[in-house]
This record gives sequence, C-alpha cells and structure tokens, in this order.
Amino acid sequence: MESRRQQGLMRQRLERRGPCTPSMSVNGHTRISFCSNDYLGLSNHPDVVSAFFDGAREYGVGSGASHMVTGHCRVHDQLEEELAAFTGRERTLLFSTGYMANLGVINALTNAQSVVLQDALNHASLLDGGWLSRARSRRFTHASLPALEQALRDEKESPCLIVTDGVFSMDGDVAPLPGMIELARRYGAGLMVDDAHGMGCLGVGGQGVIASFSEDTLLDQCDVPVLIGTFGKAFGTAGAFVAGDSALIAYLEQFARTYTFTTAMPPALAQATRASLTLITNEPWRRQRLQALISRFRSGMQRLGLPLLPSHTPVQALMLGDVDQAVAASEFLLTRGLHVTAIRPPTVPVGRSRLRITLSAVHTDEQLQQLLDAMAELAHTFSRSLLGQTYVNN
Repeated sequence: MESRRQQGLMRQRLERRGPCTPSMSVNGHTRISFCSNDYLGLSNHPDVVSAFFDGAREYGVGSGASHMVTGHCRVHDQLEEELAAFTGRERTLLFSTGYMANLGVINALTNAQSVVLQDALNHASLLDGGWLSRARSRRFTHASLPALEQALRDEKESPCLIVTDGVFSMDGDVAPLPGMIELARRYGAGLMVDDAHGMGCLGVGGQGVIASFSEDTLLDQCDVPVLIGTFGKAFGTAGAFVAGDSALIAYLEQFARTYTFTTAMPPALAQATRASLTLITNEPWRRQRLQALISRFRSGMQRLGLPLLPSHTPVQALMLGDVDQAVAASEFLLTRGLHVTAIRPPTVPVGRSRLRITLSAVHTDEQLQQLLDAMAELAHTFSRSLLGQTYVNN
C-alpha cells in the first residue's frame, strides 16, 4: 500500500449523485463527464427505466436463487433468445458480470494440458481467467498476427485457446479478427472474443466487432466460436452473456462455475436489458451520432497537434507516458468543468499513462466543443507539448 501511495497509483472512489448522464454531480461538483462507458446514452433512457420498474413489479427485486435452482425466469429466456438472434448465434447464456463470464468460460474450456494465448493488452478479467485456470497462459504482442502465429507454432502440441478483446478498453483499437480467425483454423485453436466495448456501438446493426469488418455479413459462430458481450457499456444496464452454438452453451451451463454457483441476474435487470436491445436495434441514429462525435473529436485534436492513439471506437486515448503528467492533466480539466480520467499503472503498463476520453451519443456539440477548447488550453498550459514534458501550472 505504501509503495503504491508513493508512486501516485492509489485508486480512490468518487461519489456520484443522480443518473449517469453527460452532466453529472461527482463529489458535490457538477461536471461534464467524458469517462463513462454509457456509449449510447441508454442507462437513463425512459424505456429502459420503465422496463426495469415493470420487471420489478412482476418478479420482485432479487432472483432469489441460482439459474439452476429457482432463479431462472421466463424473462431470462426471452433475453437469451433475443441476444442469440441479434448476434446470429444458436444460443446465449447470461452471466451476472462480464468478469464472471470471462473467468467462467476460460476455466470451463481449458484444462491442465491447455494453453491460453492472450493479447498483451487484454482486459484484467481475461488475464485473470487464464491465470486462475488450470491452463498455462502465454501473452503475445498486442494485435500482432506474426506474434500470435509464432505462439501457435511453439504450442502446436497443446490444445490452444486464443483469447482477445474485441475493442481494447484502454487503447480503443480493434483486434485483427479476420487474421486471427484464419490462424485459429490453420492451427486448430479455439477463439474467444470479449466484445464488451464494441457490442452495441460498432457495425450497421450494432452487433459489435463481428459486424465491423463487413456491412453485409456478420462473423458467424464458426468464425468466432466464443463471443462475450456485456451490458454495462452500450446497453446501459449490467451483466453479460456468452454466445455460441448449442453445444457450447449446454456445456457452459454444466461446467462454468461462475454461472452455476451464483445468484441469477435480477429478472428486472433482464427486462431492462431487453428494452436496451430493442433501442440498439431500432435506433441506428445513436451509432451514427456517436461516430460523428468521434470523427469531430479526432479532427479537432489533430488540429491542436494532440495525437490520439488510432481508434474509431468511443474509447479515445491521449498518451502522456508519465503518471504525474496524466494526473496533472486530469486535474487541470477538472478546473474547466470536465471529468476525464487519468489511466495509470497497473491498469496500463509503466510509461503508458494517458487520458482516456470516452464519448457518448448523448454528448451535445457544445459539450464536445468545451472539451476541445479545454484541450487547446491544456496544450498551451503544458510546456512544449503533452508528450513527456513538464507540467507548468500557470
């Protein structure tokens, strides 16, 4: 603890009052937030809120038991069926959180003879899923197909499961799925994609990364046999699901311990998520608006000479490198009425601290311009540039 404190890496909770909206009260101060994952602005949508209340009136608040006892309700079935149709899979299975989904699936699909091949920048839940399983874990260079192929060659005598984020949560870039699919087939490996940050946001229909490589077709369950989606981002609710063929889901029902040995998702939450799915499907303008904001923000930052990491997703990262630099930049933006999180180790590697800006379809043009104006002031306030220089508090 003391070491983390001395390095300026202590995490602190903030207290929010009211719903998750672009303008929110945090620690008693109202600021414009550019750090939530409510990418489509659905967490406070009246249809979603109403569906939650309707579900609570019908089913009560808690589910009362695990899915395998008496916690599984008709609304869970309905949501699973609708998600299967949405993703073009035979079946889906609900989990209480994305973290639990990743741990449960990796543990169920591997054994002591297996090797889990992980992208170096995978989310902590994926990495933990590998480390906590009986399998041996190996990380390959981020988004590098040659590095992945070398790992597959090295491990050709062992059953391999390739695991990757769809959209990387701290950098915002997208996994090279077509190449990964080809390598998985060539070497007989499994492929698992966690699309927490792409589901709902990418693709014409909002199906995420499986829809982002072609306007006309989805990567199907033969291409991506294990697909993870979460509800805490674009869906605006909470929980997660895994999608795949019937055999996979039947197997996970029996052997995914984080599914079997925990209380089922509250039925009211499942009802609210069904409403979110309807909005995602029927309101493509939200994705279009989000993409327009992303393009405008990236163009504005380019004009300011502030290079962002490559990303066409809601996650935009301004690399600063130094921990103190990132924290100072975040604190400066707070003085301008903007909440933008400084991301530091251990969330990102040492020397890769950054501002992580996340955009939502419900940000206004005026709010985005306020952010760009503050970024221009920030660039001037920091000596020379924002890349590895010293903060000047003037």
